[in-house]
Amino acid sequence: MVKKSNKSLCVIGAGNWGKNHIRTLHEIGALGGVVDIDESRLLAVSAQYGGPSVYQSVEDALEESFDGYIVSTPAATHFDITKRVIESRHHVLVEKPIALNLKDAEILRTLADENGVNLMAGHLLLFHPAIANVKKLIVDGAIGDLQYLYSNRLNLGVVRTEENILWSFAPHDISIFQHLISDFPVDIVSRGGAFLRSNVHDTTMTILRYPNNIVGHVFVSWLHPFKEHRLVVIGSDGMITFEDSSHEKSLYYYDKTVDFVDGQHVASDVKREKIDYQSKMPLTEELIYFTSHLDGKTLDIATADHAIEVLRILETASQSLKV
Repeated sequence: MVKKSNKSLCVIGAGNWGKNHIRTLHEIGALGGVVDIDESRLLAVSAQYGGPSVYQSVEDALEESFDGYIVSTPAATHFDITKRVIESRHHVLVEKPIALNLKDAEILRTLADENGVNLMAGHLLLFHPAIANVKKLIVDGAIGDLQYLYSNRLNLGVVRTEENILWSFAPHDISIFQHLISDFPVDIVSRGGAFLRSNVHDTTMTILRYPNNIVGHVFVSWLHPFKEHRLVVIGSDGMITFEDSSHEKSLYYYDKTVDFVDGQHVASDVKREKIDYQSKMPLTEELIYFTSHLDGKTLDIATADHAIEVLRILETASQSLKV
């Protein structure tokens, strides 16, 4: 049972993902308003949820002074809308990317600091309970020293027209890596192929090298015969796997290492342990977290700094794709 919120939030954008925000805010008792230029969408929201105020302009919604705002419009509009919300001195959660380039993202961060408001990025998977468990296992030393990790995010479609696969799929995985490692790569290289359309990559492999000899691989493709969302984390004393695309969404810990014995590398016996975790919806957890910080309490997850790190990695990886 989700505890009802005493906050009132406004969702800007009632499209594909905005509908999920609207539904979830309604479920936690925090839906106050909805903005969309499409009147038919607003009529549908009113009919389904009976109560939220509806607006066709951001300015009208800002005059109502909700406790917080969620920007879930097309990515090209994120900077302008988020800037207006921040300048009106309101806390804001903006879907990723918070801006289309690093410069604009840094402007938003500075504005949020100057106006004393929280700028949170919609890096949803940071609120997945399995990822929270992976983070805890690493911090608690269950796998020893972190050595390398890889993430596969593969599917047949949906092929985007406005961005390549790196910008479409990889932000999820890069965000998870940054969350788990808490450091910035010292080297970023990406390679891939454009097969369906020229100059628009359908598949990429990005290699991230971090301090302390930690290596990460991100493999993404929308030209793949089956769906696979897999995270593997390797340490000196153990390993973790998370199969997000499986029905069970299994999380496993492997008490497995490779030792050097009598001049030979010997793999230890595999002891696999299933890690149980609470089945919570990441979007619900994300929105509860955002609403709990509407008093101005400092964010620790999905911060503007985190979003800018992800953008910086994406921009560097994109440059290497052009080589």
